[in-house]
Amino acid sequence: MREKLTVALLTVHVDRETVERIRQTASDMPWELVHVDYENYFSAGKLPPLTQRAINTQACVAVVDFDGDAELALETAAFLRSSFYHNIGILALSFTTDPDLLLRAMRAGYSEFLGKPFHADEFTDTLSRLDQRWATTAVRPRNSGKILSFFGAKGGVGTTTLAVHLAMFLIGLGKKVLLIDNHAQLGHVVLYLGMDGSNHHFYDLVQNVSRLDEDLLRGFIATHASGLDVLSSPDVYGGSWKTDADSVERTLEFLSTQYDFVLLDCEASFEDINLAVISFSNWIYLVASPEIGAIRDLSRYVDGLVQNEHATKRLQVVINRYSSHEAVTIEQIEKAVHLPIAFKIANSYSELVRAINVGEPVSAESKSDFSLQMTKWARGLAGVVAPTAQEKKRFALWK
Repeated sequence: MREKLTVALLTVHVDRETVERIRQTASDMPWELVHVDYENYFSAGKLPPLTQRAINTQACVAVVDFDGDAELALETAAFLRSSFYHNIGILALSFTTDPDLLLRAMRAGYSEFLGKPFHADEFTDTLSRLDQRWATTAVRPRNSGKILSFFGAKGGVGTTTLAVHLAMFLIGLGKKVLLIDNHAQLGHVVLYLGMDGSNHHFYDLVQNVSRLDEDLLRGFIATHASGLDVLSSPDVYGGSWKTDADSVERTLEFLSTQYDFVLLDCEASFEDINLAVISFSNWIYLVASPEIGAIRDLSRYVDGLVQNEHATKRLQVVINRYSSHEAVTIEQIEKAVHLPIAFKIANSYSELVRAINVGEPVSAESKSDFSLQMTKWARGLAGVVAPTAQEKKRFALWK
């Protein structure tokens, strides 16, 4: 017998009588329902308090009255899609037949339009389709491999550098690691590693998810001399790669069964593919440098992500190239972004530029502050206890 799904049922700006009919109809589904009703639309200036019970559900059905204010209804869908990205059906309740408005609604995240007046049979058909889809996705267990995604608040803050080095330091701890260059074109991961890349890139793999297995994966990746596996980005300018968010999630799910850690160096955007990556990540690292432009952009990016309470719990801010002499202090940055700083990485610009230019990442054997901080970061993720002072002394005798 199939385990019951826990499903959040959200009604937004719907009249009381229809809300009750929606609730009664949904209660006939084989779900454990958590119903929350909102009288008003959601907007950037007026975000709703999402209850913890609703957030923790496996799926969500949202019914939004589209006719009260179409623009606010579109904003509502955008918020819901970012908050419940995985397994959500957003349904518009409307009289409209305007094709342009219907297209805008679909782009905003609405999956279907329910006609007015509300018909229970039509709603039941829609719920049944969602149930069939979720039956194979909502109850899938999360595999043991960890997904780590990196996003730069702006270009040039060292996001790729940190992703490459963290991957290398995890390899040094005996972990099986895959590093993905999740840029649509001309990513730098293979350059920083001194590699030619592979015959295929990440988007090629995603497009083949339906037949993905260990043998196919082996044909797509390139392996660094350290043992680090790499999926590069397309090395041509202006290419067009057709993929979708669901395929990205399915690919990441498979990869998490093959590796201890999968790291993704991502472009900073809220495109559907990145939302899928964010949804599936165990940790989301936002990288900035301690200068005013990067901090301003970091603050805006955090504002976008904290609307998604699932993401907020897994969000960690990393300040790269930090020096105690910086004009912008850690306290000022934390005040600006309303989040604690998880990692401060020392400014080791000359060392890193040299490493990048020769294609040889900084070694864990280096005694620089950068190397020591990356070692601590990697050890924390890998659950490796740092050697005690006595162990270090004993080890030193054998050198």
